[in-house]
Order: sequence, then structure tokens, then C-alpha cells
Amino acid sequence: MAANDQNARPGLDVLAGTTVSAPGGAVTDTALAGVPVPGSGAVLSDAALRRALHGLPGVDQTGAQARTAALATRSIKREAKLWALDMAVRMVDLTTLEGADTPGKVRGLCAKARHPDPADPAVPPVAAVCVYPDLVAVAKGELAGSQVAVASVATAFPSGRASLAVKLADVAEAVGAGADEVDMVIDRGAFLAGRYAQVYEEVRAVREACGSAHLKVILETGELATLDNVSRASWLVMLAGADFIKTSTGKLQPAATPPVALVMLSAVRDFAAATGRRVGVKVAGGVRTAKEAIRYLVLVRETAGPDWLSPDYFRIGASSLLNDLLMQRSKQLTGAYAGPDYFTLD
Repeated sequence: MAANDQNARPGLDVLAGTTVSAPGGAVTDTALAGVPVPGSGAVLSDAALRRALHGLPGVDQTGAQARTAALATRSIKREAKLWALDMAVRMVDLTTLEGADTPGKVRGLCAKARHPDPADPAVPPVAAVCVYPDLVAVAKGELAGSQVAVASVATAFPSGRASLAVKLADVAEAVGAGADEVDMVIDRGAFLAGRYAQVYEEVRAVREACGSAHLKVILETGELATLDNVSRASWLVMLAGADFIKTSTGKLQPAATPPVALVMLSAVRDFAAATGRRVGVKVAGGVRTAKEAIRYLVLVRETAGPDWLSPDYFRIGASSLLNDLLMQRSKQLTGAYAGPDYFTLD
């Protein structure tokens, strides 16, 4: 993430007097007026946040589906495809989040992250390795001296159902062990019940507890029911200080989908126009093939714009995707399709 974005955490008052495009229309100062400024001493209320979030333009679900379906038909020339495959590798958060995870498994994953294809040093490293907090120290040691970041889930992942004290202790453990990035989950029950101030304050508190570590906020969009809720949740957590907004935990279906990604990419684009602060997007869960990954890159380019085509602002959380990217890359270079046996297991 770009350093010049890291210290800029504008309050809700920044949106006053702005008009920016959104998936269903324009975000206006009328819709977002009267929301207290964080740090001003004013109390954030559910009512004030509800007025702001429910004042956002509605999302055209049919239009979102049609738009993503149209973009999925785009063809890419060979030279551009090789660039896209390398970029997708660089955007991967290589992930293991299983109860059976061991230090040995994490060490193997870190070796893969640093050198995805040992036979081809031209293959770039991935963006990050994502693990549970108790395995952060193992990953940190294995990745020392590399470009690969260590990410840790936290805040009672994957449910997000715990007291704030427990969530902050979870974050402290991860950061204390050396996590460069923290992937937190919002309390979807609180959000769906309209307790927006609780969600806002939890994200704000976790952002503070992260210190210099980047904060990715998981919305678990499969439980939010509507694209309107995806838009509202995106704005809520960005206003609270999220560095990234993330689709899913990967623990339930549906996880990442192109219409959901379209709404989130539109939200970060409009948020940047309103505040001057660029927030990233991470899709996670269900992205398994190079074809799917490239479709997401097209979606990023056509929705948020080229500034988001960077690991600093777009990530793909995955475990099995990397091998397919490597196989497709080999095919582009040699003309022959290499099977999965030619690559190490993720």
C-alpha cells in the first residue's frame, strides 16, 4: 500500500459538499450530511450512520450482472495475457486457514510464495502469505528478507462473534508476532440488525490496534443478502479506516462473485474521489483458475481504473489458484500445457 495513503484517514465530514459517481447514481452531500466527525468528541449514532448509508444510491442488481457478464467476454492478446498472469501472481495472498495447519505446512507455503516456480526465476513472488495468528511467527521467519508480506486473520475469524476485548487481543497477538497485514471480519449480525455504530467503532478500534500493519476488512458478502448492503458495508468500513475491503472469509458460499466485486470496486473508486484516499479491494473464496483471475483484472481496470491494477490495491485470496496461473504461464511461453505434477502443491 502506498505510503502517502497510509496517514490520511479522513472523517465522515470529508464527504460534505461532494458529488461522486456510484453504482446506482451519485453520492451527494445531502445523503451524507450530519454524520459526526471521528475524533471530534461527537457520538456516532446508528441513526446518523443509517441516514448516511441508506442515502447512498441503490444498486441495480440486473445492471451489475449484465455489466460483469459483458466484461467476462473480453479477449486478451498473448502479450497482454502473459503480463496479466504475472500480475495475478503478484496479487495472490497465498492462504492456509485450516484447523489442521502445522508449522511445516506454513514453511512449505512460504517457500512457494517466495519462489512460485523454482525452475523459472522470472516468476514473481506473491503478495502475501495469510495464516492464523499463532502461525505468524513461523511465516515471518520463513519470509524474512523477501518482498512477501505476512497477513493474519483476526477478530474471531470467521464469525466475528466475540467481544471487542477478545477481538483486540486477537489483533495484538498477530501484530506482536510480526504480521504486516491483518484481515479482520465484521460482525454481520450487528450490521444486518442496523447496529452500524458498533461495526464502525470496532473497525476503528482494530485500525488503531494494527499500528503500521495494513487492515483488510472482510464483509462476508455472502451473508449480506443484497448488493445494496455490500455497498453500505463497503462505505461504512472505509469511513472507519479500512485499508482494504475484502469480499469473504472463504469459509462459506457464495464467496467472491463478479457483481459483488463490481460494487466494491465502484465504492473504492467513489470513495477515493470523495476523500483523496485510495482503498484496496481483495476478492477471496472461489477464485481457482487463471481465467477467473484475469476476468477480475479486467473488472478492476474497467471499474476502478488502472491505478488499482497493483498488489498495493488489489489482491486475490486463494490456495489453489497459484498453480493454475503457473500452468497457464508455462503454456504461454512454451506452447505446451504443463500438468499440475510439474508444480509444487500449494
